[in-house]
Amino acid sequence: MNDSDTSQPKFPDPLQWSRHMAEIAQLSERLVRDFLANQPPGGAGMSDPFNIGGAFLEMTQRLMSDPGRLVEAQLSLWQDYLKLWQNTTQRFLGGPAQPVAQPSPGDRRFKDAAWEESTLFDYVKQSYLLTARWLQSTVHQVDGLDEKTARKLDFYTRQFVDAMAPSNFLLTNPEVLRATIDSGGENLVNGLKHVLEDLDRGKGKLMIKMTDLDAFRVGENIAVTPGKVVYQNDLIQLIQYEPVTVKVHKRPLLIIPPWINKFYILDLRPNNSFIKWATEQGHTVFVISWVNPDEKLAAKKFEDYMLEGPLAALDAIEKATGEREANVIGYCLGGTLLACTLAYMAVKGDDRIKSATYFVTMTDFAEAGELSVFIDEEQLDAIENRMQEHGYLEGSEMPNTFNMLRANDLIWSFVVNNYLLGKEPFPFDLLYWNSDSTRMPAAMHAFYLRNMYQDNKLIEPGALSLNGVPIDLRKIKVPAFMLSTKEDHIAPWKSTYAATQIYQGPIKFVLAASGHIAGVVNAPGKSKYGHWENSKLPKSPDDWFTGAKFVEASWWPSWEKWVEKYAGEDVDARKPGDGKLKPIEDAPGSYVRVKAT
Repeated sequence: MNDSDTSQPKFPDPLQWSRHMAEIAQLSERLVRDFLANQPPGGAGMSDPFNIGGAFLEMTQRLMSDPGRLVEAQLSLWQDYLKLWQNTTQRFLGGPAQPVAQPSPGDRRFKDAAWEESTLFDYVKQSYLLTARWLQSTVHQVDGLDEKTARKLDFYTRQFVDAMAPSNFLLTNPEVLRATIDSGGENLVNGLKHVLEDLDRGKGKLMIKMTDLDAFRVGENIAVTPGKVVYQNDLIQLIQYEPVTVKVHKRPLLIIPPWINKFYILDLRPNNSFIKWATEQGHTVFVISWVNPDEKLAAKKFEDYMLEGPLAALDAIEKATGEREANVIGYCLGGTLLACTLAYMAVKGDDRIKSATYFVTMTDFAEAGELSVFIDEEQLDAIENRMQEHGYLEGSEMPNTFNMLRANDLIWSFVVNNYLLGKEPFPFDLLYWNSDSTRMPAAMHAFYLRNMYQDNKLIEPGALSLNGVPIDLRKIKVPAFMLSTKEDHIAPWKSTYAATQIYQGPIKFVLAASGHIAGVVNAPGKSKYGHWENSKLPKSPDDWFTGAKFVEASWWPSWEKWVEKYAGEDVDARKPGDGKLKPIEDAPGSYVRVKAT
C-alpha cells in the first residue's frame, strides 16, 4: 500500500459472513462459560506473581525524584519528533528527507515496501521507533535500582514496546489493511476464528499456533532414524540406533537431551539429523528419551534424573554392547546433568565416561541472561504454588517463557500472520518440535531453579549433594568439547564459557554462529552458519573471541575429529538386540509421543 493506492474494496458475501459469525458466536459462548467456571475464588487470577507492578512503581518513584533528568529526556524526544515532522513535511511536498530513526537490519516487522514508500506509514514507523528508543533509554538510565530490578524493568519495558509496535494493529499495518480491502474483511473473520481456536486449544489460555500441527507425525516424517528402544524405567526410554556402517567405533555414544524439550530436535529430518549423521560417522548411538511426567512422578528429584537417566543408561549400554566405557553428549539442561553426573562419578571413582561434549550448557548461573528475570523469591513461590496443584509444571509454561525472550519472532509475528492476516501458519518442523512441550516434576524443577538459577550453588564445591554425595565440578578431569552459540538467549555463550576455568581435563571450546537451536542443528554441506575456534582458553571470553579464527562451515566435522581420539578402535557394527537387551519397541518409542496438553 502506498500514497497513490486506488484499490477497490471487496465486499463480503452476506451468507458466508453470517455463517462465520454463527460459528464464532457459538465457540465464543462456550469459551467464556469455561473461562468463568475455571476462575479461582476471591480474584486470585488478578495477582501479580512476577511483581512487575512493584518494580515499575519503584522505577517511577526514582525517576520522579530526579525531575531534571526526566525533563532532559522529554526535550530530547521532542527534538527528535520536531525533526521527524520537518522531514515528513518535506516528503509530502515532494522533497528528499533522510530518516530520523530506522529499524535494525534484522527487524522483519517493517519488511513490507509500504513502510518505506508511503510517507504516512514511514512516519508511523519512525515515530514508533523514536518513542520505543526513548522509553527504553529512559528506563535503562534510572539510578539507584538493584541489578535484578533493573533487569526486570528493561525486560518488561521491551515486552511493552514490542507489543505496541504499529505492525501489530490493523489500522497501522499496511499489509493488513491491504489484505482487509482485498478480501472484504475475510482475513479478520479468519483471524478471529484462529484466536478462538487457540483459546480453546489452550483451555482458556491463548496458545498461539506457530505451525501446522497436522503436518508432522513423530516417527513418520520427523524422528525417523531407524532404531529400537532397548531399555526403559520411570524416567527414560533408551534408544539404540541401527548402524549404517560395517565397522563402528568401539566406544558407544550416549546423548542426554534436555527434559525441558523432547529429544528429536537432534532428529528432525534426515538432512539435518545429528543422530543420523553420527551413525554415519561410525558411532553406535544411544539417546535418552525422557518421560513426559504426570502427577505420579511429582516426587522425582534432580538426583533421580541422574540415577535413572545417564547412570542407568550407562549400565544398559554395557548390557547392550558389552562395552563398559562410552562418550557422552549433554544438550542444554542435559549438559548440566552431565556435569553433575561426572562430578558424582569422580567421587565414586567411576571412570566409564571417557569424553564429555556439552552443547550450550550452563554450569555457572551468575550471568544467566534474561532468563534470570523470571527468578526471584516472589516468582519462585508462585511457580512452586502452581506446581503443587498437580505435582508438575504445566507443559506450556516453559515454552511461553522462552518465547518471550524473542517476542517479535516467536509471538508477535504469529499474531500478525494468524490473527490479523488470517493466514494458517507455515509447516515448519522446528516450530512443531517447539510446540511439543513437556511437563516438569515439581520436586526436580524446584531444586533446579532454586539451587542453580537462584543461588548458583553448582559452582560452589560441596554446596550441592546428589544421592548423599557432595559434588565439586573442579574434580572433573574428563576431556571436554564445549559448544556454545553466539546469539544464544537461553544459555549466553559468555556464561557457558566460565566452565572452561572450572573443569580440570583438556578442553576444546567452539563457538557457533546463530542461536540455541539453529547453531547446534547445523548440518555439514547445507550449513547456514560457521563457527569460531581458538586453541587457547584465556580467562576472559572476550579475549578468547579476539584470538579466535572463524571457520565458514558447520562445527560437526570439528567435533567428529575431536571425539575420534576417544572413540577407540573399529569393531564390527552392533545392532539393537545383539546383546543382552532385547528391543522393546521401535524408535522413537512411546515416551516421546505423550503430549503435555
